[in-house]
Formats: sequence, structure tokens, C-alpha cells
Amino acid sequence: MYLKTLNLRQFRNYQDQKVEFNAAKTILVGNNAQGKSNLLEAVELLATLRSHRMTRDRDLVQEGEAIAQINATLERQTGVSDLTLTLRRNGRRSVALNGESIRRQMDFLGVLNAVQFSSLDLELVRGGPEGRRNWLDTLLIQLEPVYAHILQQYNHVLRQRNAFLKKTQDSAPSNQDSELAVWDAQLATTGTRVIRRRDRAIQRLAPIASAWHASISGSTEVLQIKYVPNIPLEDNHPEEVQQAFLAKIQQRMIAEMHQGTTLVGPHRDEVELTINQTPARQYGSQGQQRTLVLALKLAELQLIEEVVKEPPLLLLDDVLAELDLSRQNQLLDAIQDRFQTLITTTHLGSFDSQWLKSSQILFVKAGELIPQV
Repeated sequence: MYLKTLNLRQFRNYQDQKVEFNAAKTILVGNNAQGKSNLLEAVELLATLRSHRMTRDRDLVQEGEAIAQINATLERQTGVSDLTLTLRRNGRRSVALNGESIRRQMDFLGVLNAVQFSSLDLELVRGGPEGRRNWLDTLLIQLEPVYAHILQQYNHVLRQRNAFLKKTQDSAPSNQDSELAVWDAQLATTGTRVIRRRDRAIQRLAPIASAWHASISGSTEVLQIKYVPNIPLEDNHPEEVQQAFLAKIQQRMIAEMHQGTTLVGPHRDEVELTINQTPARQYGSQGQQRTLVLALKLAELQLIEEVVKEPPLLLLDDVLAELDLSRQNQLLDAIQDRFQTLITTTHLGSFDSQWLKSSQILFVKAGELIPQV
């Protein structure tokens, strides 16, 4: 899969900027806050309809403008596609494929696949469970786009159930029980779909990540990735997961009523990362944590390629500066020309001459791209 062109209009700090990609690797060079990451974020939005910077749409639209637009042409084995994402300051975003509006955004997902690796990803190891859940959900959206709809349904039920619990907080049980039972059933049904897909994705990803980790660390360390759902998961049968879900809701009902919030479900899941059977966040140096994140990202690339049968794009946002020389080389060797790669950096010093020769180099200054002459 090859991104041929990208056009940004009134997006972040880009007024109207078109770029044509003419090499397997594009290096975006510039000082901080010039727009390098914004360009990668635009590609990420086309792939997942999410930004890892977790910003509201209005923050993506240039100051003083009503809409922003990201347009791209993408070449795949099946042909060339034209993708358009329109973001509105005060309204809903919309998507179009080959000039035709798409009503269900889910149908837009899966056209472009990309793996983003930024310095923020180091928080995957060090940060709380929410970051790991978001990472897993973003990967799943690319593996099976229908997951975006499943997650949306679950979050909708969760919000409604929380609103009900808040409203009835500390009140005596009464005829409200029957209404709560309706929300319980919906939460268990939608939540089970989320849990089963997350479990399946980690089962596939874990061995690939462990193999990459062994390769990068010279087999001195063993990485294990385990999905730890909030609901006991003996096996992955929908009926049994659903029963376990409802049983756990019953167990926590008094606490939920008292706290006015939902304490059971996949919004409280954890993805456990351990190195040599020790939790990774407590283990070792920053370097070891970086090795783990690098292994995760390379595993994502490989898994998406296996599932969609084409190599996804790789977006490296200021990450080389975070890696020492041997990890940089592991990453650059793994990429070669297999994945179209967009890399941001503040200077070209960390690339060897072969890489520079085979890359398209663009300088980024205040939302404008200037090709190297």
C-alpha cells in the first residue's frame, strides 16, 4: 500500500499544502512546533479516524476557519482510492471515498492502514491501563473495522447506564431495579463483544511481539503480553463470557449504586506487559522499556500485514531520538523498503548515508513543506 499524495487544508497549522510522495521513505525535517507531527496525525486520522493526541475535532481546524479537510490518494493492489475526511469546528465530521459520501464511517476504515510510533508511546509501559486499552482498540479497528462500531455501542450503553446510576445514587432499591436490569443486559451483550475481540487480538499479537523482543534484546529477556479483562475469562465463548459478566455485575451492585458509576466491564481491562515475569513498568531501565515498545510496534506492523495482506504505512514521530543506536538500527533494518515510512526528525544526523540517499527529504517550516534541493 502506497500513499501517493496528501493534501491538507486549514488543518492544524497547514493552510493549503499538497505533498507528493516519491520514495518508500520520506523524512520530514524541522524544528519543534513547525507541523511535522501534524502531517503524521493527518495520515493517522485517515487510517483510524482517531488521533493518538486525543484532540477534539475543533482543535484540528485552523483558528478562524469553520472546516478542515484531509485528502489523500492511496494505491493498493486493488487499485487507487481517493480518501477525504472533513472536520468541522461546530459539527460532525464526514468522510468520502472516491468522491462519494459514506454514511457509515465504519466503511471508510480499513482503506488505509498505518502504524504510528511516537515518543508518547513510551507511556504504553509507564502509564495507566487506559493508554494500553486505547492502543489495543486502535489496533483492533484496523484489524477488523467493524470493531469501531462495537466499541461505540458499548460506550453508548456505558454512558446511559452511568447516567442512570448517578440519577438513582443512594436511593433505596425499588421499581428502578427492572430498568437497571435492562441496562445490565445491554452492557453484558455489548461488553462481551469487546472482550472477545480484544482477547483474540492479544492472542495473535503476543507471540509476534515476543519474537521481536527476543531478537532486539539478543534473547536475554522474555516478554509476555497478557490480556486481563475485568470479567473472569475462562474461555472465549460468548454465552459464558456474558454469564460471567452478569454475575460480576450482581457482585458489585451495591458498590455501583453507592458510587453512582459502572465498576464492571471492558472499560476497566488491563493489558499486562511483563519482562522475565516482572511487570515492565517496574522493571529495568528506560532502554528496556523502549525495547518493549519497539517490539510492540514491529508486531503491530507484522500482524496488520498478515491480516490485510499488504504492508501498512509506518509513521515514526520523533522516535529515533528516543532510541539508542542499536535499537535505531534494529528498527531501520526491519523497515528497509518493505513499509512506506514517514519519519519526523529535528536533524538528519541520525541517518546513515544509504538511508538519506534513498529517502525523499522535506523541510517543514510553519506549516509549509520545502523539498531538499
